[in-house]
Amino acid sequence: MHSIALALGAGGARGLAHIHAVRAFDELGVKPKAIAGTSMGSIIGAAACAGMRADAITDHVLSKISNPLSLINDAFRTRATSIKRFFEEGGPRIGELNLERILDVVLPDAIPESFEELAIPLKIAATDFYGARTAVFADGPLRSAMAASAAMPAVFLPVTRNGRYHIDGSATNPCPLDLVQDDADHVIAIDVSGGTSGDPKERPSKIDAVYGSNQMMQMSIVQNAAKQYPETVLLRPPVDSYRALDLLKAKEILNQTAALCEQVKHEIDRLSA
Repeated sequence: MHSIALALGAGGARGLAHIHAVRAFDELGVKPKAIAGTSMGSIIGAAACAGMRADAITDHVLSKISNPLSLINDAFRTRATSIKRFFEEGGPRIGELNLERILDVVLPDAIPESFEELAIPLKIAATDFYGARTAVFADGPLRSAMAASAAMPAVFLPVTRNGRYHIDGSATNPCPLDLVQDDADHVIAIDVSGGTSGDPKERPSKIDAVYGSNQMMQMSIVQNAAKQYPETVLLRPPVDSYRALDLLKAKEILNQTAALCEQVKHEIDRLSA
């Protein structure tokens, strides 16, 4: 049987669609040879690499992320515990949250502390801010790597790792299909970059224009990467109408993208033949 690696792209709440890709492997009784993930893709990827099945990931998401009261409670638990800690994290940087602490609170216990404890090899893509390049993490502490990969600018604080500052991996590698080309016979990549949506006769708002242009750049990066690896299966679920922070729409996103499971199962069967 040919081995298959999985690449899970960045997209915030849209990345919850990745759970369906994990479910496809579960239902066929096979495991990816390796997984690479960016941003939300790194978090879902870490859960899968830790041995969590799709149903368990879904249950955790719906109990933690899509519940407003749970989110408020967790937000209070992630506040700085002292004035010293507050200033160590950058002081009064309005609107920026410490994602490392948030992950400590919201991640399931099944996700371990280090890459070495994972059952399936995982590579995580972040962006080295001052190096203006992709940084790849595959060993050592796992949570700081996930936080670095998902540190959305202006929402989360940049994350320090190995003496470097990192922001969301979507800036340089939104769907890290290149990272697992040598790890398996075939690669299935899931791109959840958001396109544009709405009435084409209406002028986009300022926010829509800024957000949409960012998403179009991400899609262009993914498309150019896919051209370099034409044998890679690139799938894109219908997520254009959702924003990265639409976490309270988790159930709706999962329902909207449910067909991805059968698409991935079809490709696994085809590639394994």
